Amino acid sequence: MKSNLPSFVIDIIQKFQKANLEIYIVGGAVRDLLTKREVKDWDLTTNATPEKILELFPHAFYDNKFGTVGIPLTQEPKNPIAKQPIIEVTTFRSEEAYSDRRHPDKVIWGKTLAEDLTRRDFTINSIALSPITHNSEPITIIDPFHGQKDLKNKIIRAVGNPQERFSEDSLRMMRAVRIAAELGFTIEEKTFQAIKNNVPLIHKISAERIRDELFKLLASSFPYEGVVMLRTTGLMAEILPEVEKGFGVPQKSPGRHHVVDVGTHLLYSLRYCPSKDSLVRLAALLHDVGKPQTFRKDSKTELITFYNHEVVGGHIVKTIADRLKLSNKDKDKLFLLVRWHLFTVDERQTDSAIKRFIRNVGPENLLDILAVRTGDRLGGGATETSWRLDLFKKRLIEVQKQPFSIKDLKINGNDVMRELKIPSGPQVGKILNQLFAEVDSGALKNTKEELMKSVKELI
Repeated sequence: MKSNLPSFVIDIIQKFQKANLEIYIVGGAVRDLLTKREVKDWDLTTNATPEKILELFPHAFYDNKFGTVGIPLTQEPKNPIAKQPIIEVTTFRSEEAYSDRRHPDKVIWGKTLAEDLTRRDFTINSIALSPITHNSEPITIIDPFHGQKDLKNKIIRAVGNPQERFSEDSLRMMRAVRIAAELGFTIEEKTFQAIKNNVPLIHKISAERIRDELFKLLASSFPYEGVVMLRTTGLMAEILPEVEKGFGVPQKSPGRHHVVDVGTHLLYSLRYCPSKDSLVRLAALLHDVGKPQTFRKDSKTELITFYNHEVVGGHIVKTIADRLKLSNKDKDKLFLLVRWHLFTVDERQTDSAIKRFIRNVGPENLLDILAVRTGDRLGGGATETSWRLDLFKKRLIEVQKQPFSIKDLKINGNDVMRELKIPSGPQVGKILNQLFAEVDSGALKNTKEELMKSVKELI
């Protein structure tokens, strides 16, 4: 293939070559180059030891036992924590047993590229590009496991024995599903079966690692298909059992639009959620997790209800957020999107009712909860929009132009004290609260002239 590499990659490669060292491009970068996708992470492998790499690149850093050196693309002082672009270069290696199902007990520096490619997870990640000297020269593809064929056929296949690959590193099971969701691929039959056979091993993996893979999957081009694969492999029942409980819980009921069970509806809601944000997509997937606990069916009318499922669901997603080690900020937002997803859209709503909704959700979350609502509607078989929803969106904009609290009034405590010639104290706060109540109800205009006039009348 013809090379079309950025200059910073060429510069690093040539520095290795001048030192008579082997250097290859590997992993996801090769996969992305071959599929003409944007390369976000550049990984290289070499026969040089980490110590030798640090000699070549004094500004690089090495703080792990796996032979990976980070080379910053800037010449700033060494700082592995700094948010700056880096290229990772790993020494050829082979590995022994994985007692913790995630990290090798011992890493042994390898002598050949073949050893290094053999230890990798999937065939499409076990392709290497040979070194080059000029950007215009062709690159040789080294592909011992026929990864190019699997790329062409859109297949995720484990290198060698899939049972061994997943037994070594159980996170690879989620990586298989996540990469399939990113690329729109399917998982090869033996690899798929090996995932099903090793599902319980996912509990050997830290919650943070599982969360990161889940969020990458949700951010992918095919999140719905990815979550379906999580379910069919059995991983869903292990990492999100609350969603799994929804399958088989019916919703079809006289006078109701739902025709599929709760679990299927959750998957469809994710499928149709218009947001590309992982957390919002997760909220769409989880918005009705409170329904299995609140399911009731009237024996006479056959009417199915889920009273307060949004309240129960809010408590459930807090538990999920804690289990996945979400930040407090993400946990709070996930709760809000689930707890308040069942908002009323009615043209007869007062401005005060809409203000309460905005206060509950937070102005910064309005677009996201509308995205969850869209996923919910389409996932339930309704049309994408309605005149009532369109009107509601317009009113959300208009209502936000109105004052939401005392601080939004056109006068403040100093104005009150000057006008009434009174000192600071409870009386000032009482007057401002009265003024705001009148403005909020629509009885008083929020202008300085009208407010100052009312201040005198309150004495």
